[in-house]
Amino acid sequence: MPIAFENIIDSGDASLYDIRTKAPGPKGTLPVTPEMLLAHPSGDLFGWAQNAGMGWDPRALGGKEILLLSTHGGIRNPDGTPVALGYHTGHWEVGLLMQAAAEELKAQGAVPFAGFCTDPCDGRTQGTTGMFDSLPYRNDAASVFRRLIRSIPTRRGVIGVATCDKGLPAMMMALAAMHDLPCVLVPGGVTLLAEEGEDAGRVQSVGARFAHNQITLEDAAESLCRACATPGGGCQFLGTAATSQVVGEALGLTLTHAALAPSGHPIWLDMARRSARAVLALESRGLTMRHILTEASLRNAMTVHAAFGGSTNLILHIPAIAHAAGLRRPAVDDWVSVNRKIPRLVDVLPNGPRSHPTVQVFLAGGVPEVMLHLRRAGLLELDVLTASGETLHRMLDWWEKSERRARLREVLRARDGVDPDDVIMDPAGASRRGLTSTVTFPHGNLAPGGSVIKSTAIDPSVVDADGVYRKTGPARIFRTELAAIAAIKDAGPNGIKPGDIVVLMCRGPMGSGMEEIFQITSALRYLDFGKHIAVITDARFSGVSTGACIGHVTPEALAGGPIGKLVDGDIIEIIIDRVRLEGSVNLVGAGGRMFGAEEGTRVLAARPLRADLAPDPQLPADSRLWAALQNASGGTWGGCVFDAEAIEEALARGVGVAS
Repeated sequence: MPIAFENIIDSGDASLYDIRTKAPGPKGTLPVTPEMLLAHPSGDLFGWAQNAGMGWDPRALGGKEILLLSTHGGIRNPDGTPVALGYHTGHWEVGLLMQAAAEELKAQGAVPFAGFCTDPCDGRTQGTTGMFDSLPYRNDAASVFRRLIRSIPTRRGVIGVATCDKGLPAMMMALAAMHDLPCVLVPGGVTLLAEEGEDAGRVQSVGARFAHNQITLEDAAESLCRACATPGGGCQFLGTAATSQVVGEALGLTLTHAALAPSGHPIWLDMARRSARAVLALESRGLTMRHILTEASLRNAMTVHAAFGGSTNLILHIPAIAHAAGLRRPAVDDWVSVNRKIPRLVDVLPNGPRSHPTVQVFLAGGVPEVMLHLRRAGLLELDVLTASGETLHRMLDWWEKSERRARLREVLRARDGVDPDDVIMDPAGASRRGLTSTVTFPHGNLAPGGSVIKSTAIDPSVVDADGVYRKTGPARIFRTELAAIAAIKDAGPNGIKPGDIVVLMCRGPMGSGMEEIFQITSALRYLDFGKHIAVITDARFSGVSTGACIGHVTPEALAGGPIGKLVDGDIIEIIIDRVRLEGSVNLVGAGGRMFGAEEGTRVLAARPLRADLAPDPQLPADSRLWAALQNASGGTWGGCVFDAEAIEEALARGVGVAS
C-alpha cells in the first residue's frame, strides 16, 4: 500500500515539539593538571570534554586510550535478530567481539574508543557490477582505517577486528602502517556448515547446475536457504577470508590459535578479551608493529600460506601488507621459491581430497598445529615476535603441551568422528594422500609477464601420472563474465563444451577493477563436465576457486597483452607441472595449422590487438583511478598498492600513471 504524503511529513505526535535548549551536563570534574593546560594541545583537552559528554566517568579518563576498529555491518536486536541486514555474515557478529574487547579494556582501567568502516561481500557481488569495486575498496578502506587511527591522536594502541576478503586485508594494511603503535588483530572467525545441504562455495553454482539439469528447483532453493548455517563468520571454506585470517596469525598479528574460530561461540569471544589484555601488555613493554612485522614474519606468512593451500588473492594482499609495513614486497620469484620447498599439509575445502570445513581445521589445531609440523621440518623462523609479546618459538612450545590443543582435538574426534591428523598432516602423510604444493606461476607467449594458478586444486583425474596437467584445445573468447557464464549455462550447440579453453579478457585492473570470476570457476567445479574445461583470464579468482584456471595474466589485454590478440578457434596449449611447479600457456595453432610456442610468439607479434577491446562501460571512475594509481605503484605483482613516492615521481616526470 502506498505511504500517504501526510504520513511522510508528520507523525502526529505532539510530544515531538517538547525541545530543550540546555542541559545540566555531566557531573564532576576532569582530572586535568596545570601541565596539561599549559602544554597539551586544545584537542586533547576538548577530547576529554567530549568523552565526559558521551557518558564516560570523568574520574576514569586518565586511563590508556585504546582504539578498536572493525568492519561491522548491519543492525542487530539484543537477541541477535536483524533490524537491518549487513552485507554478509562475516561482519554481522563482529560487534560482539568489539564489545567483549571493550569491556575487558574498561575492566583493566583503559579507555576504549570504537570506530567502523564496513566492507562489501564478494559472494554477493559475484557476476555483478558490484565486483568492479571489490579490490579497489581494499585500498580505500585501509586509508580510512589509517585516518581513523591518526584521528585519535592520544591512542596508545589499536585492536583491529575484521573477517572477510577485503576488509581483513585492509585492516592488516592499516595496522602494518602503524609502525610505532602496539596493535593486535582479532579475526572474525567462520560460519558453520549446515547439518544437511551444501557448503557456501558449492551452493554458488546452483544456477549453472540447474541449467544443465543437475539440480532441481526445489533442491536449489533449499540449499541456498541453508548454506550459511549460522549468522556470523566468514565462509566455511579456505577462500580469501579464511586465508587472510590464517596469514594474519602467521604474521604474528593475532594471538596464537585465533584464526578460523567459530563465530558466536564462547571460545571466539574469549579471544577478543585476551586480545584486549595483549594490546595493553604490548604497550606496557614498548612493543610495536615495527617489532612484530619483519622480513622474517613475512616469510613465515608465505610459508604458512603454502602449507594451507591458501587463496591466490593473498599474492596481492601480502605484498600490500609488506608495503604498508615499510618492508620489501615479495616478488613472484619469492613465491615460487617458497612453494617449491613447502608442502601443502591441510585437507580443507575447497582443495581436498576430503575437503574439511574451516571449523574442523580450527579444532584440529589451526595455524599453530601446521606450524608445529613446519618447525619440525626446519621451515619457520622462530625468533619472530607475536601479538602475545613472546616469540613464535615459545608460543609453539606452549601450544604443543596445552590443554586447549588436547581438548579441541578430542572434540573433533568425539563430535564429528574426524581424526585431527587427517585434517592437518605431517609432510609424509600429506604426500601419501596426494597433496601437492599450492601455486604455480605459468609464463608463455600468452602470459609473458606471468600468471598464476592454484595448481594443487586441479582435479587429479585430469592430471597425468607424472603429475603434469596437459591440455590443448580451442579458445572460446569472451570480453565479459556475463557472456562467458551464459555460454557455460547454454546446453545447446553454442555452449561451452568439454575440451574448450575459455579466454576471458578485458577483466584486469584497467577493464573491470580486476574482478573475481567465481561465478565461472564454481560452475566448472561442480558441473560434471567442468573439469575438462580450462580458463585463462586477466581477471582474478575467488579464493575458493579450483580447477585448471589461470588468472592474473599479464600484461592484461587493455595494456597490450597478447591475450588481447586471441580469436575464437585459436589453439592454446596449457602445461602445469604440479611437481616442479612450472607451467606455460601458449598459442600453438591458428587457422587450421598447428605450430610450436616459438612460432606462436611470432604469430602473436604480427597480429594487431582486437578492435573490440575496451574497459567495461560500467566501470566506475573511482575504479579507473584506482587502476591507474596501482599501475604506477608496481601493478598486480606489486600488490595493487598506492605507492605515494612512485606516483609523485611519475607525475613529476610528466608521465601518465596509466601508461
